[in-house]
Amino acid sequence: MKDGVREACALLQAGGIVALPTETVYGLAADAFNPEAVAKVFAAKERPSFDPLIVHIASRGDLKTVAIVPDEIAETVNKLTQAFWPGPLTLILPKHPDVPDLVTSGLPTVAVRQSAHPFFRAVGKELGNPIAAPSANRFGRISPTSASAVMKELEGRIPLIIDAGACSEGVESTIISIEPREGKKPVFRLHRAGPITKEQLQEFGKVEKFRESTAGTPQAPGQLESHYAPLTPLILLKDPADFIPEEGKRYGLLCYRGEDDSPYVTMHDWETVEALSPGSGKLAEAAIRLFHVMRLLDEAGLDAIVAEPVSETGLGVAIMDRLRRASVSC
Repeated sequence: MKDGVREACALLQAGGIVALPTETVYGLAADAFNPEAVAKVFAAKERPSFDPLIVHIASRGDLKTVAIVPDEIAETVNKLTQAFWPGPLTLILPKHPDVPDLVTSGLPTVAVRQSAHPFFRAVGKELGNPIAAPSANRFGRISPTSASAVMKELEGRIPLIIDAGACSEGVESTIISIEPREGKKPVFRLHRAGPITKEQLQEFGKVEKFRESTAGTPQAPGQLESHYAPLTPLILLKDPADFIPEEGKRYGLLCYRGEDDSPYVTMHDWETVEALSPGSGKLAEAAIRLFHVMRLLDEAGLDAIVAEPVSETGLGVAIMDRLRRASVSC
């Protein structure tokens, strides 16, 4: 691990970029205070400059280097970071002037979190600067949860990929902003659902979905209507009765449990079936496997992928958010 940390830091200090593991997905990292390095991230991913990046800090004490926390939400930020950092919760806060505008796409706010992955944290500590790191894939494509997935996405575009096995969470971090309310718990605007669920956040405030604008720039990463998508068209099917296959086309099924008597499994003679949580139906397992299963189906030579919805409770909210953004129709 020490050799890998040193090699990654040497690249980052020289203004390079490197794919690093986090607990959510693999990230494409650059020194957040080096705008030329950050520009390489946008170029390698073919990411539009209007889509802001998440900044990762090595310790809670580093928050002051990238954000200015207003007094009226300071107590709430302290409670949230104590409860969920290091971990998959991203906070949107007023940005520190030292953070380049390219990182935040010109917004006055910065999206910031502290990763729980030991390798990523070690690199951040050794580097001594915050790390800007969106998912290590081409823009809009399936997020990578393994080094091999990064290789398929970005081979030849980046100089180094650190392989630390599969990611433990499997979907990107939860993103919230905080609105104070005098005499009441604050409102948390949910910009992106993720591993930290609405139920967990409700202990600290009232959770409401952020109303995304149909025009203008995103206010947080991962907000574009089409995102996390395979090249193969994905159809999110609410009701098995609505499926009308076209003759001669090859279809694959992305299902929840994969049981032989499931109405989704039995409604068609599928070319291939992949289950998110085979047999058991556990949302935590489904979240971990989501992007891996999407990638398997995308590489199966199909004409279309049909996806079964999951219950929108707990982690199911994050899974359905990714499926909706990946789909061509619902």
